Amino acid sequence: MGGIPYIVALTVLGHIAFTGSRLAVSLTAIQQNASALSIGVLMSLFALLPALLSIQTGRWVDRVGVKGPLILGSLIATAGCLVAAFATGLTALKLTSALVGTGFMIVGICVYQVVGDLATEDNRATQFSLLAIGFSVGGFTGPLVAGVAIDLLSHQRAFLVLAVFAILPAIAMVIRPIQLPAKHAHRERPDDAAVTDLFHQPQLRRVYLSVLIFSVAWDVYNFALPIHGVRIGLSASQIGIVMGTFAAATFSVRLAMPWIASHMRPWTVIMASCGVSAAAYLAMPFASSIILLMLLLFALGLGLGAPQPMVLAILHKAAPPGRGGEAVGVRILLINGCQTLMPLFFGMIGTLGMLPVFWATAAFLAGGGWLARQSRAAFASKEETPS
Repeated sequence: MGGIPYIVALTVLGHIAFTGSRLAVSLTAIQQNASALSIGVLMSLFALLPALLSIQTGRWVDRVGVKGPLILGSLIATAGCLVAAFATGLTALKLTSALVGTGFMIVGICVYQVVGDLATEDNRATQFSLLAIGFSVGGFTGPLVAGVAIDLLSHQRAFLVLAVFAILPAIAMVIRPIQLPAKHAHRERPDDAAVTDLFHQPQLRRVYLSVLIFSVAWDVYNFALPIHGVRIGLSASQIGIVMGTFAAATFSVRLAMPWIASHMRPWTVIMASCGVSAAAYLAMPFASSIILLMLLLFALGLGLGAPQPMVLAILHKAAPPGRGGEAVGVRILLINGCQTLMPLFFGMIGTLGMLPVFWATAAFLAGGGWLARQSRAAFASKEETPS
């Protein structure tokens, strides 16, 4: 195995450590009788440093290439897991959250860059679909690994198990390196270039707005669905089943993305995704049974799971020469910024009930659909004709 499949496999290992650590940190904090606010701070630390450092990290990857940063990111995430494995208390968990989040941010920028560079114009969306499937597999497996390790071993020993997954990408890259793309020529990036220049390009600006819209929609799902489930009388296990339906839908649509990418243009997929997701959110407040909620969550998973490969393909193509990592860094900044700030905003709106949260998100997605429709018309001549 080599090339993109190898990178995807390493991504799965890293993502298992990341998603497993999020659950393990939360459960360990609960065991230590931490307050809800403290747990919220711990979760936000997974995103805070990545939000602050992602653009500079992207520029660094552009300058030096991906191999060294990928190994370093893996080692930083490993160090984060080991902190919680050998130290107790909220301070240790805060350090773990910050290190694991930062390490995986570096790994993420590197793998996006590798896949984008190794792919061709004709198959880039398909290859990013494979990467998205890898993230889905890691998202399924990480919490399962963490939960089983906690039950069979202990909270601290679970972090040792996760540390193994975190360090495996670094070991693999040392033992069996693959031919990675040559580093971008730093001279291609003007000395006076600023990150705001990226927003001056219509294609990139529209992509970043789409990233922001879908990030908000994902955050609403993570925040509001458990609350809504409790309010309609679902048990914890039933809520878990409903959320598993969403995850299954994202996995399913990403499996189908190679076919979708060969028949539909990226902005068309993004427009359809906004429409499906908006419809699901409009109906969500009226879902009072587990069956109806599962159907809506499956539709929502299809809508929110589809755009990522298309967004990444457009982003890689539209990024200026020598600034691909920086362009991805801006995307990660937007995602992590939402993950840091949106829960507080949703919490304030949620005091009025879940209907305003769901319908405001539906309106936001409808605006995204309009944006995608305009983008499809504006950039149709620049996109590849589907085969």
